[in-house]
Amino acid sequence: MEILLLALLPFLFLIGSAVVTNKAVSRGAKRKKSVILQMLSFATVLICCAAFPLIASAAGETQEAVKTASNGLGLIACAISTGIACLGAGIAVAGAAPAAIGATSEDPKAFGKALIFVVLGEGVAIYGLLISILIYTKC
Repeated sequence: MEILLLALLPFLFLIGSAVVTNKAVSRGAKRKKSVILQMLSFATVLICCAAFPLIASAAGETQEAVKTASNGLGLIACAISTGIACLGAGIAVAGAAPAAIGATSEDPKAFGKALIFVVLGEGVAIYGLLISILIYTKC
């Protein structure tokens, strides 16, 4: 039961911070401040989830526990690299795609050039996936 509570603690903390942030915005708090608060709470949970297994494995001083913790951190690194790269690609495509549609509606000959700019934004996601695969093969 104690292990289940420790496993659910990060999720409860994140859900609680999301609820508090949502209530603060609905009461009139500035969105920028609320988003920064939400990101800080996410960073806190991420640091705790990364640090607690390392501390527990160092206390046990077994080689297998250290290998398991480092494998888990490698998987977290895979997820972070892919997630941030896809977020950046989404931001790039969100700016390029409407401009490409507008350019194509004015001049249909510009479709090929406009498509290249949209695909360049998607390339960022592929690079993130590549880095994630490289990290995964080292785990």
